[in-house]
Amino acid sequence: MQPERVRLERAACVATLVLNRPEVRNALDSATVAELTRRLRDLDADPRVRVVVLAGEGSCFSAGADLRAMRAMGRVQLEDNLADTRGFVEMLRVLSALSKPTLARVHGASVGGGVGLVACCDIALASDDAYFRLSEVRLGLVPAMVGPYLVEALGPRVARRLMLTAERFDARQAEKWGLVHEVHRRSELLQASDAMVLRLLRGGPGAQAICKDLVREIADAPLDHAIRDRTAVELASQRSSAEGRAGVRAFFQKARPPWAAAGEGNGGCG
Repeated sequence: MQPERVRLERAACVATLVLNRPEVRNALDSATVAELTRRLRDLDADPRVRVVVLAGEGSCFSAGADLRAMRAMGRVQLEDNLADTRGFVEMLRVLSALSKPTLARVHGASVGGGVGLVACCDIALASDDAYFRLSEVRLGLVPAMVGPYLVEALGPRVARRLMLTAERFDARQAEKWGLVHEVHRRSELLQASDAMVLRLLRGGPGAQAICKDLVREIADAPLDHAIRDRTAVELASQRSSAEGRAGVRAFFQKARPPWAAAGEGNGGCG
């Protein structure tokens, strides 16, 4: 029986998706992309899941595209090539648009499409041995599919440099540029990830989903009347919602809100 290409680990309301092809450094072929897309959609539709963590098995997070599969795709018709690339584009879209908070836990290499996965997640933590590279141009290729998410995470100037030079950069530089939010010792990465998950679980799930939608909408929009009114509507609606009323009531009662458990022992899942 073949091992799962993307392993699902569940702990209360936290789901961890582990890229599980360590023998090829978690390279992303079409079958892996399809499985990851399916699992992300399933988790997004599961009301029991509050946070999704993305990690890699073995020596690294992900070495990016599977070059053997890429070489084979170079010999097929354009239509077949498009079907393959559009599958990857859809996977990135699903990850970026997930309604639940997402956290990338990165160690070792993160190359090409692996960098795209990191950029698509809401929060990224890296070990101090992690490194990143957009190596496509050295192969005569283009990091086109991950490009929009790199520009969003890094800004156009840094994204342009990294796409053009294909240079390798370490976790500390990735933190300075905004690709990752925190860098930890390899031995402390899991603990840091768990601590971040606990912070996320303290927020109302409905409010967090609205935050994600709102950031996407206003990121490149002019600060005009429509956007200002949208922000007013969102807060007013959430204040009037059951979740908003319950959260404010819990604050004044010095109690835990209903989406959090009675104790920290179960990870704060309600």
